[in-house]
Amino acid sequence: MAHMTTSSPVPGTSGPATRTVTLIGKPGCHLCDDARAVIERVAAQTGAVVEERDITREQDLYDRYWEQIPVVLVDGEQHTFWRVDERRLRSALTDPR
Repeated sequence: MAHMTTSSPVPGTSGPATRTVTLIGKPGCHLCDDARAVIERVAAQTGAVVEERDITREQDLYDRYWEQIPVVLVDGEQHTFWRVDERRLRSALTDPR
């Protein structure tokens, strides 16, 4: 899992209010694969930017999250870990801050 950023622009959702979802995981993690699928689907619907971070390449992330992966952050704040609830993530990305 390389550090990557993708965006899924949806008409009318770009601009300064664009939200960022960060998936923290590691290669070979089946829960990370499941989380990625949910995140990509919700990001495509909401226009959120998606980032992935690999705990095997960043010691500070490893120290903080190794027992919880996959971890999902929304705008830098921990949203969930282990399993991603699609409805809850969509709500977090579409509700006003």
